[in-house]
Amino acid sequence: MFDRFVFWVPRSIAILGIIFISVFALDAFAPERSLPEQLLGFAIHLIPSAVLTVILVIAWRFEAVGGVLFLAVGIVPFVTLSNPLWVNIILAGPFMVAGALFLLSHFQRRT
Repeated sequence: MFDRFVFWVPRSIAILGIIFISVFALDAFAPERSLPEQLLGFAIHLIPSAVLTVILVIAWRFEAVGGVLFLAVGIVPFVTLSNPLWVNIILAGPFMVAGALFLLSHFQRRT
């Protein structure tokens, strides 16, 4: 039971976190912009989601590597953004939790 929990929860958290981050790409659509500008902005805003999806694919197969990558991604908002602390926690928290759980899953499988 615990094995299944530790296997699926980090993956679910990462997927939900990626969806949450992806929602912010919708602010690229504005009536005063042309359609090509909107689509380009939308694509640019989805780059972080694409990177996070690649990390999730890596983590799905190599849990230790993915766990470390998600923890590193979780640190990025605190270092690069000047948001209030609570905003950075909301942005980074799911990925830090997922990273820790991927590492836990990796070490639990090895024992």
